[in-house]
Amino acid sequence: MTYDAGHYDVIVIGAGHAGVEAGLAAARRGAKTLMLTLNLDLVAFMPCNPSIGGPAKGIVVREVDALGGAMGKVIDKTHIQMRLLNTRKGPAVRALRAQADKPLYIKEMKRILENQENLTLRQGMVEKLLVEDNEIKGVVTETKAAYYAPTVIVTTGTFMRGRVLIGDLSYESGPNNQRSTVSLSEQLEELGINMVRFKTGTPMRVNSHTVDYSKTEIQPGEEEPRSFSYETTEFITDQIPCWLTYTNEATHKIIDDNLTLSAMYSGAVRGTGPRYCPSIEDKIVRFNDKPRHQIFLEPEGRDTEEVYVQGLSTSLPEYIQNEMMRTVPGLENAEIMRAGYAIEYDSIVPTQLWPTMETKQISGLFTAGQLNGTSGYEEAAGQGLMAGINAAAKALDLETLILDRSEGYIGVMIDDLVTKGTDEPYRLLTSRAEFRLMLRHDNADIRLLEKGYELGLIPEERYQCFLEKKQRIEEEKARLDKVILKETEEVQAVIEEAGGTRLKDAVRAIDLLKRPEMKYSHLERLTPSEVSLPEDVKEQVEIQVKYSGYIKKALEQIERMKKMESKKIPENIDYDDIHGLATEARDRLKEVRPLSVGQASRVSGVNPADVSILLVYIEQGKIARVSGE
Repeated sequence: MTYDAGHYDVIVIGAGHAGVEAGLAAARRGAKTLMLTLNLDLVAFMPCNPSIGGPAKGIVVREVDALGGAMGKVIDKTHIQMRLLNTRKGPAVRALRAQADKPLYIKEMKRILENQENLTLRQGMVEKLLVEDNEIKGVVTETKAAYYAPTVIVTTGTFMRGRVLIGDLSYESGPNNQRSTVSLSEQLEELGINMVRFKTGTPMRVNSHTVDYSKTEIQPGEEEPRSFSYETTEFITDQIPCWLTYTNEATHKIIDDNLTLSAMYSGAVRGTGPRYCPSIEDKIVRFNDKPRHQIFLEPEGRDTEEVYVQGLSTSLPEYIQNEMMRTVPGLENAEIMRAGYAIEYDSIVPTQLWPTMETKQISGLFTAGQLNGTSGYEEAAGQGLMAGINAAAKALDLETLILDRSEGYIGVMIDDLVTKGTDEPYRLLTSRAEFRLMLRHDNADIRLLEKGYELGLIPEERYQCFLEKKQRIEEEKARLDKVILKETEEVQAVIEEAGGTRLKDAVRAIDLLKRPEMKYSHLERLTPSEVSLPEDVKEQVEIQVKYSGYIKKALEQIERMKKMESKKIPENIDYDDIHGLATEARDRLKEVRPLSVGQASRVSGVNPADVSILLVYIEQGKIARVSGE
């Protein structure tokens, strides 16, 4: 017998990285929001690596921040070290990565949730979705509490029929020995939602006191202050180093000799694992020509002795984990505090989602995070943010938000998922973005903050600061366009110092900055601005000027893409009525139900000839409607 426990606009199931961003976004849009989680002590828990960011992923964190999300602010307050990656490469692939203090990250995120207006945080296991006539009505917990809402966001991560495997040991569990959920998974299947089985894993954690760091290489953080959030003004200076060591032939032999004992290779694991984050068993089998593999020792926080052994993800029996670890320099006497394990779980086939993250089968039901087949905290946060924005929009009749591929990595990821699907845990990579020069670490606010403000996710004060920043960038570019630098000895000396060739004629400062070797700091010495400019303004001026030619070409490509995106496909289109479509294309178009010709062109199995036929059909349909009026 259930009881009426309350009525809301949005209910979020789960409080991992997708759930917290979903709940915060919905609440900040004005929706009365309930967040239900298995364990209030593990809000935004990191079950695997204790880090945020990295290539592409770090840019997603900045995009989340530009749209009013919390991940960037929280990691800025709770990291133990931070580094900017790929600094020797172009700005398109640069990204921040921070080592997190895991317990402190949870504490800070929970504080934000508890103090968010319109958001109720509650512990409870959701046992059932309330669905009538393919519309969501609410949820019921195992304690028989019925909560009602017109929208529900499921962000259950790897808990759906989760099963942990260590050698021949297997038991139902979510990450970190938390309870798994079975009934929700079964109900989604009953509702006609297709599920797949995926797998991920994690390495052992060891006691820092038992590691011999003298045999490893120190990996310090950067001294230069950096942040994920554009609002951060206070920086952590007392950083903690990580350490680098390597496997060797002895390590590899132990793994080779015991492969059949690994859950991955014994046949116990049925799920598909992540290609870009393989277990140590996978590495040894797939890259057997490599004499060693990197192992990073990453502290899990300032007030814990647990160290995450990145690179030794495994599902081998615990005693084998001990044996192979003792062959690694620095870990000969290390004591395992938590054994590594693999975990299998259910994911939904993401082509069953609209780009808003709402399911096509059940109106008002949204999903986000690893449940949608992705891997990584950052990918989950990006999806959760979008699901929260759009669930609130549906509940309150507000504007929805769909980011296209030219606007953000979040847009790239969601379009990949809902259009192409994924047959393995999906990970964002810079190579997935055709417009990656436009989707940089440095310009996420310029791309997205205005959208966040229009949706009510960005406060007025922050928006005004942003407008001031944009104005300063344009003013400084205009100034450099007017400044003429002559062939004086001072100018020639700075150019030669930068590694460039001497001037033969006078040149505009803006044209000199376009030279590959020249930096804004060089121009500052030759033609300093009359006003003091912040570092982020200087960075934007340099990048926008130096890459202006490439940016112009990219913008032209984006305009061509948008023309295809603007050609909408009628909701009532009958693909069986379109003669000439290949059978595979017809089947895939019926499954995905793309919203535009541009999206249809990216559906797997749809070739250019099919797109041409589709275009002709739509145009003829318009002509037919007009002539019949």
